Amino acid sequence: MRPGVYIDGQAGTTGLQIYDRLRGREDIRLLTIDPDKRKDDAARREMMAQADLTFFCLPDDAARAAAELAEGTGTRIIDASTAHRVSPGWVYGLPELHGRREEIRTAPRVANPGCYATGAITLLRPLVESGLLDKSAPVDIHALSGYTGGGNKTIAQYEAADRPAELDSPRHYALGLGHKHLPEIAAQSGLTEEPIFCPIICDFPQGMVVAVPLRLAGVGPEELRACYQDYYQGERLIAVTPLPESGFLGSNDLAGADELEILAAGKPGRAVVYARLDNLGKGAAGAAVQNMNIMLGLPEYAGLAL
Repeated sequence: MRPGVYIDGQAGTTGLQIYDRLRGREDIRLLTIDPDKRKDDAARREMMAQADLTFFCLPDDAARAAAELAEGTGTRIIDASTAHRVSPGWVYGLPELHGRREEIRTAPRVANPGCYATGAITLLRPLVESGLLDKSAPVDIHALSGYTGGGNKTIAQYEAADRPAELDSPRHYALGLGHKHLPEIAAQSGLTEEPIFCPIICDFPQGMVVAVPLRLAGVGPEELRACYQDYYQGERLIAVTPLPESGFLGSNDLAGADELEILAAGKPGRAVVYARLDNLGKGAAGAAVQNMNIMLGLPEYAGLAL
């Protein structure tokens, strides 16, 4: 029988994106709850009990409560919230990290990565593992994203006819240096010191670029590209690409795609590495569907926009 899949929190941004990727698939049974009962715990638990796999597309506190609700139902879980990304007993769902795909395959509970964190970790982990970047090195991360990463409330704010003029401009945020993706970046990058993270939200819907400046003696863009090509060899969703001939790096070029590009610029001793992705694709719903495919033994890239 085809595996059953339930999305708890389907009305949210990520939930809707996952639903759109799954609704036409014939290799799963997409289970849906009566809209009037989507906040009824008994009805939700019954849906989980019917599902081979459940997605949590919920605020953090609601995701923690849902994990308790799911106890004893037998469903496997992919949590798209921040709630369990550094929690014991949860596998961090970035399959391209060495050895992680097999952990995901058998995991009962998988924490889907954050969008900024996906970009940062894919850039930093190979450098730390190869020894090019010392694990105790101070690291700064600069990133910008489309406004859909902020969820339904932020989307409504940006798309309102009477929005304030400030929203026309890129806006720095998380000014207290406490962005919610920092714990998972620190845990999964291999670094021993938490980076400084400076994110910017911009007036376009989807897409993001994560940039990490590097001062590595004798190491330039060529060595960095070689490191990434070696680490991600054979990975279909991560590509090491040349710099644009225009000299500009757009942030929404991969909007609608579930892939991620890595680029390196600079000169020996001073370089910047970039990860470009769709914050709702490889940064959220696309990654969740990829993890689902792995967990259910389905073709890994089924249902993804490639």
